[in-house]
Amino acid sequence: MEAVLTHLREAIERGEYAVGDKLPSEAELCRRLEVSRPVLREALRALQTMGLTASRTGKGTFVISGGPVEDPTFGDYAASDLLEVRRHVEIPVAGYAALRRSAEDLDHLSHLLERMERETDTTAWVAMDTLFHLAVAQAARNPVFRRVIEEIRDALARQSAFLNELGGRREQSNREHRAIVEALADGSEHDAVEAMTHHLERVETTLTSIVRPATADDRTTVPTEGGQQA
Repeated sequence: MEAVLTHLREAIERGEYAVGDKLPSEAELCRRLEVSRPVLREALRALQTMGLTASRTGKGTFVISGGPVEDPTFGDYAASDLLEVRRHVEIPVAGYAALRRSAEDLDHLSHLLERMERETDTTAWVAMDTLFHLAVAQAARNPVFRRVIEEIRDALARQSAFLNELGGRREQSNREHRAIVEALADGSEHDAVEAMTHHLERVETTLTSIVRPATADDRTTVPTEGGQQA
């Protein structure tokens, strides 16, 4: 899927498909790229998330931007807005959870984490990822925190799926989640805050690495050895 996305994205950014152009049909793209329809559809969804295309019911997929999009949208929220809110909510929530969590909270989080570490299906893992962050908010014993996470739950799931499909985040996320659970088990507010901060920083770094590499500026202004443009 990543290869298909890269191919289509670069074709758009090179101008092979200009703004306003309709992409070939799914059947045609599957034939040309020799991929299955589910793989193609995942790539097309990623293009839409990046803001390069839009799907029009009954008409097809159209190019709406020929340049790089640095702030993709997940559901109703831009990635930058989502990350800003998460930093201001989930980091202190982790600290409160370390001080207020119950034995039942720890059992639930540990069980959920064990399931996530065994899971190989992205869709199932993403669903548990959102449940994990809801469970941390629940452990903080403030219903307002949980309500905030509930509000952005769909966006979190979309972002998680995007990062896992294109950034290979699953195993790294599992390690970061385990560090959070261990800090909660220790009752360390400091360690919980540090673990959640690291987790969100890695989310942001991975998102940037997906969105930024293929920008026009990067390709034309970064010199390689021998004076060639990268």
